[in-house]
Amino acid sequence: MNRKKLLIGIGVVALLGAMAYANIAFKKDTGIEVTVEKIQRRDLEAIVSASGKIQPKRSVNISAETMGKVVGLAVNEGDIVKQGQFLLQVDPRNLQTAVDSREASLAASRSSIEELKKNRETVSLTLKNYQEILRRQAELFKGGLVTREALDQAQLAVNSTESQLAEIAQRILTSETRLKNDAANLESAKYDLNKVRLVSPINGIVTKRNIEEGETVVIGTMNNAGTVLLTIADMSVIEAEVEVDETDIPFVTLGQQAKIKIDAYPDKSFRGQVTEVGNSPIVTAGATTRATNFKVVVTLEETIPDVRPGFTCTADITTATRQKAVAVPIQATTVREMVV
Repeated sequence: MNRKKLLIGIGVVALLGAMAYANIAFKKDTGIEVTVEKIQRRDLEAIVSASGKIQPKRSVNISAETMGKVVGLAVNEGDIVKQGQFLLQVDPRNLQTAVDSREASLAASRSSIEELKKNRETVSLTLKNYQEILRRQAELFKGGLVTREALDQAQLAVNSTESQLAEIAQRILTSETRLKNDAANLESAKYDLNKVRLVSPINGIVTKRNIEEGETVVIGTMNNAGTVLLTIADMSVIEAEVEVDETDIPFVTLGQQAKIKIDAYPDKSFRGQVTEVGNSPIVTAGATTRATNFKVVVTLEETIPDVRPGFTCTADITTATRQKAVAVPIQATTVREMVV
């Protein structure tokens, strides 16, 4: 009996020993791995990240300055255009008619003035003749050779011709004023006619076309911007327009360097510089609980082939740097509250 108890006791001790060993071995195999890194000096940067859109530095909306039907359209979206290149034409017939009418009025005014001047020369010669007759009649009257009535008739002829000459001079002045007005009206009509032919004011790419040949364009007024026919963007200099949170905007200043990532080019980053910092918050219609953001413009320092307005981008703006600062990984730091 005692032998049996002894064997049972030895078995229990062996089992407990095996369990203890297995537990120790298990703990060794499942230990937590940690990353070890030496404290060292590093170059540190403070970064403000913001997202936005790529936009051209210069973009022009082409609108019509005269109403009419589009009769010629020479460009499509995506076309590259040069400054002065023909874009489209509005029907010129009504304006051409106005030019023709103004030219006819101007020609009539010139003809009228020429006739008046010829008439003035004729009347001037007549006046000289009457003045000579009056001089003779006066001499004859002194000698008693003609009557007072004959002298008065000669004087009346001179006075009448002088009045006629003065009237012609006034009519010439009036006609010359009309001639100037007709000339101005003609220039205005020609100016309006030139508006029907639209050319590109800049070198760039047609990024938007809102008109088709045969459609009627509407000119702008004080309360109506009119039809924007084309949009041309100069993509040689592009900008990243991003929205920076109000908590970060105090740290952003002009001239700071930035790295821009464009979603369309995921494997590339581009250099840029802050060229504009908004002072007024961005207002979004209908948004009452949205965070307050400010517009910041980063001008890229390089040209990007095939880039398009509206591409989504992210700008990492360097707001501060520190050279050779003693640093540890942020994962190795913790914040604890101490109760004293």
